[in-house]
Amino acid sequence: MRTTEFPVWRLGDGPPAELVREQGFALLGPEATRGLCGSLAMALDTLPVFWEDLPLDEYLRDGGRYRRRRHASLRVQPPAIEIAPRRPHWQPLEYNALHGGLQRWFAPCSEAFLAAPALRALLRGLAQVFQAAAGRTLPFVELHQFRIDTSEGIGRPTPEGAHRDGVDYVAVVLVARHAVRGGETRVFQADGPAGIRFVMDRPWTALLLDDARMIHETTPLQPDGAPGWRDTLVLTFRADGFLDPPEPGEPRS
Repeated sequence: MRTTEFPVWRLGDGPPAELVREQGFALLGPEATRGLCGSLAMALDTLPVFWEDLPLDEYLRDGGRYRRRRHASLRVQPPAIEIAPRRPHWQPLEYNALHGGLQRWFAPCSEAFLAAPALRALLRGLAQVFQAAAGRTLPFVELHQFRIDTSEGIGRPTPEGAHRDGVDYVAVVLVARHAVRGGETRVFQADGPAGIRFVMDRPWTALLLDDARMIHETTPLQPDGAPGWRDTLVLTFRADGFLDPPEPGEPRS
């Protein structure tokens, strides 16, 4: 993959919605991410404890045991946030060559986590950014808690490789990073040669993506002296319903 840093690709020196609209992505520093939460900015630091009990991802087709996760579906129309009934996570093969076409029933996020005021403030802030970028509401949100650990060696944040998610917008928020090397994030145009790479190494750094325009991946993690981990919160936003398998007889998109 060719990656080139272009001057127009700013990393956070402007309103997030404007950056996403103009260049297809925005990288927010921790202060900017906290700013989306208003008066609950510092309460984000109450959330990492919810990554301590994530069960193993049993669906990894590469046979790995390096990923732990929980999942939830929500309807977010600020200020309202509604937890949707539990449902599987599903992506078509066109977007996920490794796990596409598979209904994955991940362990649900805890009620306490989904009720946490800081999480809800962050959800509302991100929803408002993406609504401003898109010019419409995007109420269908899937939430993923990930831990990639290196206790058995290499951990792969994106085992499917460079990809799009099949949604409208994506937010990848770094929650914690401990005793790991690697994990370089790579973002590049879906229909062009321009790209950029960086390491998210400060908690509450956030990458915001226009999924139709950008492809992304994160390189593998290695232990740095001792087994470590990288915790992230990934949120996907869609305007037209959750991403579900087609009904029998419907063409697959």
